[in-house]
Amino acid sequence: MWGRGVLGTDEPGPHKAERDGRAPAGVFRIGKIYTEDPALPAGADFPMRTIGRGDAWIDDPKHPQYNQHVVIDPANPPPWFEKQKMRHGDFAYRWLVEIRHNSDPPVAGAGSAIFFHIRRGPQRPSAGCTTMAQDDLVSLIKWLRAEHRPHYALLPKSEYLAKWKAWGLPSPEEAALLL
Repeated sequence: MWGRGVLGTDEPGPHKAERDGRAPAGVFRIGKIYTEDPALPAGADFPMRTIGRGDAWIDDPKHPQYNQHVVIDPANPPPWFEKQKMRHGDFAYRWLVEIRHNSDPPVAGAGSAIFFHIRRGPQRPSAGCTTMAQDDLVSLIKWLRAEHRPHYALLPKSEYLAKWKAWGLPSPEEAALLL
């Protein structure tokens, strides 16, 4: 399923849709880090937001702020808030690193809320996000630097091998060293 990012948006074939349970393929910018913690791990230096009780990510394609972060008054929440709030007290969402799929601008129904986050177990799938062990995610967060304008390439191996030169991606040998 092709996503809407820096590369891959115009590829022929099936494209990511809301609630399809699939991760988008392509190359995507990395957005902000969201966390319930008051600060990033020691050594990290990347734009972040400590999420509070009123933070939400809109995944309703009918909402005018679809696939966007919003802040509401938690004392007077709208009906949709309970389903779309970001603060869950759930260990898997302690660190959310935004993968800017379908963001510039968002297209209703093309998929929303794609993040790196902590995996629930090695064999537990997500509904479209990229998950990893907490230590690996913290290492990624410490490695990210805004001035380097980081991107994420998410492709099946066959597509990577077919596109890496044309898309200016690291060679397959270099990419293997990054894993």
